[in-house]
Amino acid sequence: MRIVLVGPPGAGKGTQAAFLAENLSIPHISTGDIFRANISQGTALGQQAQEYMRAGQLVPDEVTIGMAKDRMAEPDAANGFLLDGFPRNIAQAEALDSALEERAQKLDAVLDLEVPEEEVVKRIAGRRICRSDSSHVFHAEYSPPKKAGVCDVCGGELYQRDDDREETVRKRLAVYHSETEPIIDHYKRQDLVTTISALGEVSEVTERAMEALEAADESVPDGSVAD
Repeated sequence: MRIVLVGPPGAGKGTQAAFLAENLSIPHISTGDIFRANISQGTALGQQAQEYMRAGQLVPDEVTIGMAKDRMAEPDAANGFLLDGFPRNIAQAEALDSALEERAQKLDAVLDLEVPEEEVVKRIAGRRICRSDSSHVFHAEYSPPKKAGVCDVCGGELYQRDDDREETVRKRLAVYHSETEPIIDHYKRQDLVTTISALGEVSEVTERAMEALEAADESVPDGSVAD
C-alpha cells in the first residue's frame, strides 16, 4: 500500500507511522529521516538543504520533493510506503501525484489523524525533557515525574523546550491550518481520505487506522494490529 499520514503537530503521527509501517511491512518515510540521510551522505540535494538550513531559511519545495522522490524510488519502497510529513503543502501534494503517475502508481489511502486543538496544545506544552538525557521525557499531566522538575531516571533537571511553549505550539498549528490542512481537501477530491480520532491509547488509534486501511485495501491482513 502507498499511504500518506496527515495530522497536526502532537497528533502522534510518528508513533502511528512506525506501528503501521511495521504491520504492513512497508517503509516509514519521514521528512526528518530523508533530510538527515541526504545530509549525512553528502548528496547534492542534501548539500542544498544544508545551505538553506544553515542560513536559517526554509528548504524549498523542489529540494524536499527531489529527496522524497529519490527515497520512494529505492527498492524497499517498490511495494508501498507510508509517508509522514510529506506532502506538507499543495505544491508537494501535486508533485507527489505527478511522480506516482509517471511510475503508473497511485496512493491507496490518506489517513487524517484528528485531534482537538486544545488537546494538541496540552499534549505538547506539557512535555518536559531531561537536560542530561533527552530520551527521558515526561508530561506535566499525563506522565509527571515523582518530584517536580527532576528526572525520575537520572535526577537531571527537567525543562520545557522553546518549541513546546504554548505560544509556539499555537503558531505551529496556524501554519498547519494554512499550509498543510488544504491537502486533505485535495485528497478528498480523489476519494482517498479517512479521518480517524487520534484520542485514546496508542493501540486504540492504531486499531482505528488499521481498520480504515483494511477498508481501503482488502489485502491488508486481519488481526495484524500492534499490541
